[in-house]
Amino acid sequence: MSLKQISVFVENKPGKMQHLTQVLADHNVDMRALSLAETSDFGIVRIIVDDVYAASTMLKDEGFIHSVNKVLVVAIPDEPGGLNTVLAILSEAQINVEYMYAFMGGRNVSHAYMIFRVEDRKAAVAALGQKGIRCIDQDELAQM
Repeated sequence: MSLKQISVFVENKPGKMQHLTQVLADHNVDMRALSLAETSDFGIVRIIVDDVYAASTMLKDEGFIHSVNKVLVVAIPDEPGGLNTVLAILSEAQINVEYMYAFMGGRNVSHAYMIFRVEDRKAAVAALGQKGIRCIDQDELAQM
């Protein structure tokens, strides 16, 4: 179980991020989550959107350099230690977390949602599932 994330390379200059969001807005792309990591020259904008194919096609047509990667979206109990529990499960299973970021949303207010890029998605889903932690897929995200 995984979800597709779009990583967009954006120059680290005033107005470039706004240009990206303007293009997304102009094409009615609904962002569900966003993370920005920067270097001195470029940023990597990681986004989860409602329609990956449409967004990817539009980004290509608009000249944005981007890639589509699979990530995990984990429903974490919204309580103290919820994230720690998930990280402990992954650690115990020897699964490295390359990066992660959170997003709000959904109808289930008893959960927070974290996006994880891990070395082995299948092993992560299995380890989390054995401990009762649920991952969501693209279809479920679209319903949020």
